[in-house]
Amino acid sequence: MKFNVSSKTLYSYVSAVSKVINSKNALTILNNFLFELSDNTLTITASDLENTLVAHLEVMDAEGEGKFCVDARRMVDLLKEMPDQGISFDINDDNLAVEIVYPSGNYSFIAINGNEYPSNESVDESTDIIEFTCPTEQIIKGIDNTLFAVGNDDLRPQMMGILWDIKPDAITFVATDTRKLVKYRNAMSAPGVEGSCILPIKPATVIKNVFAKEDEVKVTLEPKSATFESPSYKFNCRFIKGSFPDYNRVIPVKNPYAITVDRQSFLNAVRRVGVFVDQGHGLVKFKIEKDQLTMKATDNNFCTSAREVVPCDFTGTEIIIGFSAPYLIEIFNTISTTDILIKLSDPSRPGVFVPSENSENSELLMLLMPMTVSDF
Repeated sequence: MKFNVSSKTLYSYVSAVSKVINSKNALTILNNFLFELSDNTLTITASDLENTLVAHLEVMDAEGEGKFCVDARRMVDLLKEMPDQGISFDINDDNLAVEIVYPSGNYSFIAINGNEYPSNESVDESTDIIEFTCPTEQIIKGIDNTLFAVGNDDLRPQMMGILWDIKPDAITFVATDTRKLVKYRNAMSAPGVEGSCILPIKPATVIKNVFAKEDEVKVTLEPKSATFESPSYKFNCRFIKGSFPDYNRVIPVKNPYAITVDRQSFLNAVRRVGVFVDQGHGLVKFKIEKDQLTMKATDNNFCTSAREVVPCDFTGTEIIIGFSAPYLIEIFNTISTTDILIKLSDPSRPGVFVPSENSENSELLMLLMPMTVSDF
């Protein structure tokens, strides 16, 4: 087999596909890429048995066809350091000796038989298959807004992923770790179908990184897995089994207190005050009065304290409530509008954080459980 390809083009594909490979694999063969040549198309596959990512790219002057495995780390590191120019691969079909040649040098190594690479493609004859095509931006925005809120408790595996609640007119992305919850609804395109799945963190991160430059993605949901496909990439991943909690039940409907704050001013103040919190719980106390919000943190172990006042738009009776500083910073980093609206009912009920104005075709809502505050 022989083929020529641009070094930087090949590098962009292998570096993307390599994101699926674990640092430690149960099978040694999974440390490799599977290269498959057919006509003038080179297919690159990487897998960790749960997730499989395939890339297709056009090569030049191809001769022969077949498949072979090459060490993924060595291939990525080599191509990363190569100048941007054409390189040629020459593979001996008998002993799988590979020689990579470019004007300034050549590299040789022995490949592994491609037939040894495991395949997790199973023929699912179920009729319960959902297909739709949507803009990549719609998916990536959903992942960006919810990924930070995914839980990490092994006892609650259903919360260790992002819920995709797909309706005919929109997709709602939800994540929660019981302390915070994010609900992001995007109607940029209408799927026209109905279904749901829980996508683990690793596949969500792969989709965000690999498909960012693609315009559209075709999504196929089967009973146990999902496939995301674009002209360049095809990604198959397993779902998290189980039922996601009913997220609408925990969102307070009546919130008599509404506070509007400048996002950057509030975020900077919480970051400063957060330096002085007790690291065990990260509690920051808030006293909300007319036109101003006072925040305070103490750490009795080191006899430190901090206090800041931030302007706000609030009309109502004084309320005192406590929140975790790290969680507040995550929420205010994720919401991007200039002002943020905070809705409260009482110090024991969750606080609702929403943008002052939602962007077109989207609706973002974040929930944060308060912490017990005895006094201010």
